[in-house]
Amino acid sequence: MHKTVLSLLLLGVVFSGCKKEQDPFEISKHHIGLLTDSTQVKDLKTIFSNDSISKYISGDEFAGSVNNIEIFKKGGEKRLILTPETTLDSTSVIESIQIIDPQYKTAKGISTLSTFKDITAAYKISKIDNLINSVVLSVKELNASFVIDKKELPANLRFDLDLKFEETHIPDHAKIKYFFLIWND
Repeated sequence: MHKTVLSLLLLGVVFSGCKKEQDPFEISKHHIGLLTDSTQVKDLKTIFSNDSISKYISGDEFAGSVNNIEIFKKGGEKRLILTPETTLDSTSVIESIQIIDPQYKTAKGISTLSTFKDITAAYKISKIDNLINSVVLSVKELNASFVIDKKELPANLRFDLDLKFEETHIPDHAKIKYFFLIWND
């Protein structure tokens, strides 16, 4: 009897010691730190208790239906911009997250300090979109899009909106301006 109780106690200690604690800055397909794709707006105060939360509330019908929630470090630096699925609904889940703070990294080490070469070494680019001022790289593995400012590109590629970008067009040293994850689409 004592051996069974002692064995169970020892087994419990071993399993509780092996429990991996969530990295508050790790990015994956379904979470960013403690924020998950099922987190509701009302839970943000708990998740970001050490940060400041700023909510934009639209009262003007011409401002559109976007209601971004910005997360700031206590020092005032912007960390994240969250967009809820439903405007002005505390039970709404987060639809997309724009990552600005370089502390947030994917499991493969990609952050806002990474370059195009870093992204292509870590992930397969599934799509490249040519926008007016930027190029957007989509990575299906993460449900992420990485934005590179066209100022990072050679001058002859910056102004042609009809150009179908390929990976060979983008210099290895091109820096990420920011990136975002899209959930619940």
